[in-house]
Amino acid sequence: MDTIVKKTYPALKMHCAGCATNIEKTVKRLEGVKDASVNFASGLLSITYESGKLTPEEIRKAVVTAGYDLIIEEDSQRERHAEEQQKRYRQLKRKVTGTGILAFPVLALSMWFPHIPYANEMMLVLASVVLIFFGSLFYVNAWKQARLGRSNMDTLITLSTSIAFLFSVFNTFFPDFWQERGIEPHVYYEAVVVIIAFVLTGKLLEERAKGNTSSAIQRLIGLQPKTARIQRNGTEIDIPIGQLQTNDLVIVRPGEQIPVDGQLVTGESYVDESMISGEPIPVSKKKGDRVLAGTINRKGAFVINATQVGSETVLARIIRMVQEAQGSKAPVQRIVDKVTGIFVPVVLGIALLTFTVWIAVGGMEYFFHGMLSAVSVLVIACPCALGLATPTALMVGIGKAANHHILIKDALALEQMRKVNAVVLDKTGTLTEGHPVVVEYSQKDGQDTLFKSILLAAEMRSEHPLAEAIVNFLQEEQLSPVSPDGFESITGKGIKVSYASRIYWVGSRKLANDFRADIPDTLSEPLSGGNSIVYFGRENELLAVITVADKIKPTSAEAITQLKRQGIDIYMLTGDGERTASAVAEQLGIERYIAEALPDDKQAFIRKLQSQGKVVAMVGDGINDSQALASADVSIAPGRGTDIAMDVAMVTLMTSDLLLLPKAFKLSNQTVRLIHRNLFWAFIYNLIGIPIAAGMLFPVNGMLLNPMLASAAMAFSSVSVVLSSLSLGKKKL
Repeated sequence: MDTIVKKTYPALKMHCAGCATNIEKTVKRLEGVKDASVNFASGLLSITYESGKLTPEEIRKAVVTAGYDLIIEEDSQRERHAEEQQKRYRQLKRKVTGTGILAFPVLALSMWFPHIPYANEMMLVLASVVLIFFGSLFYVNAWKQARLGRSNMDTLITLSTSIAFLFSVFNTFFPDFWQERGIEPHVYYEAVVVIIAFVLTGKLLEERAKGNTSSAIQRLIGLQPKTARIQRNGTEIDIPIGQLQTNDLVIVRPGEQIPVDGQLVTGESYVDESMISGEPIPVSKKKGDRVLAGTINRKGAFVINATQVGSETVLARIIRMVQEAQGSKAPVQRIVDKVTGIFVPVVLGIALLTFTVWIAVGGMEYFFHGMLSAVSVLVIACPCALGLATPTALMVGIGKAANHHILIKDALALEQMRKVNAVVLDKTGTLTEGHPVVVEYSQKDGQDTLFKSILLAAEMRSEHPLAEAIVNFLQEEQLSPVSPDGFESITGKGIKVSYASRIYWVGSRKLANDFRADIPDTLSEPLSGGNSIVYFGRENELLAVITVADKIKPTSAEAITQLKRQGIDIYMLTGDGERTASAVAEQLGIERYIAEALPDDKQAFIRKLQSQGKVVAMVGDGINDSQALASADVSIAPGRGTDIAMDVAMVTLMTSDLLLLPKAFKLSNQTVRLIHRNLFWAFIYNLIGIPIAAGMLFPVNGMLLNPMLASAAMAFSSVSVVLSSLSLGKKKL
């Protein structure tokens, strides 16, 4: 059976949304391709195919035949893509400068000196230079597409400028043809030059703005150092990051970025992991601890054994996930793709119809009006604004989420999140810290610390889950355990040990009652429901009451409040008993909860909410909540950046801060609203612009749109959509 492979390749030589559609169609026709999509904004082809039936080189050949190109070499792929983008930007800049310099004398001759000798011939020469040296790319691409029976924006530019130019050439050398018919001939060289100038300027601004939409990815890529210092054969050498291998010994000095995921072999330090986990305080690292690529060594030097290198590091996985999400298509984009797929042929039909109607209604006297109107229709129509509306908004939105430590798997998840009206939260590890800690230790005044040493010795031998919390609490006081004479576990109640011929016990209220220990009011249960109470005594004497709790995270209550403000219903599910569940729910202001819920119960509850018409998001750790996560409309996994369930959940919160949850929903709303706004204006632009260009207002007020103005409007529409998307990055969450 052939292996299904999912890859992302940078696509080159794309000029408009039609180009993206053409590449997509070309690749989808190849045998073995399961799915393919091209993101015009990011310039990436995402493809899923059977490796036994297709190779990357065959994919590239098909794309090259269609008039484009792919970067299939995985080594330094991003660097090559960035170089190609910079190269294209520099080329566009040169062309814009050259066209601008030549456009000025053409406009001057056309507007102020049209009747000087050889004015038309001079404009012909200047316009020819612009077309050959600065506009040739449009013609070459249009010809390639025509040979394949396809069309794109280059087709519209080529036809409009060619018609205007050839018509002007004819009028320059054969003016008598029109004069004999009583019509004054005109030339439109200035329109040709200005159309090329405006289109190139629009492309330049668009390219620059599109570069800003990928700033989030660039920041993540910037976390990866270019070289690493390793120990080989007893010597230290610096090598490129791509040459690192598993089990290499990597030396990291103070202030350096860690190049790979690995384990400390020697040395210790504090490592700043904020760029991955979002936790602001540097984390202490000692021998055996794990460190991550992209994090920064703050203090001491150390050596690590590389465990994951290259594309296998946590940082590389995050970058890959964000790129794939930015390249994915929102459901609404599929409608847009269908529109852009037929857009150019429809516009060509409208232009031809425009010319025909002008001649049919007005006769040959309106030949120039008809031709100008047809050219304006070809120029003003803009599939790029439609093609950029969704992907640029997604790139900025998903990139902004990544900067806030929220990983969104794809565009579908982003769009689905805005519809959520019910959030189901797992308690342990989501609302609470996920591990018990001692929150109060009540004892008699002036008590000997020996008792705590005996308690420490007893709990170190216990296998009960609460024992670890008590051991950690006592070890923080720098206590040393005694060596007890005997140890016994009492099932369901606790433990007892003997020391210095006395019996000590630790356990439940039942165990305290068995020893007939007197529990005075001052040592009664100090905290209300939801906490576990452990009693410690010597024979019939109570020595201490220890309160152990799974602490609620500091931000959980505020997160719940913010979600409620957004109109979202909150539910809590937990496998804990009624008393604990009730106490936690009360502290957090959660009215609806289910205690003692098994995995099947959680899944059934999700489905029950869905049957009531609710769109449900489930927030859980992705392990014991996997059934519920799979059933939910949106699955969200809280993590700590190192063991995040990226493959399980649609959305991953990279830190334990639950305040990221309302932020994620707010960002989803902002992004989807932006997509709809962009699409609205892109459609409106074409719906209004094309009829005006065709001359709809001419019978009303004699207005006829100049092709030069049409080209300026077209260039502005694309740039305005990208700038609109970039505005999302400045909005507060």
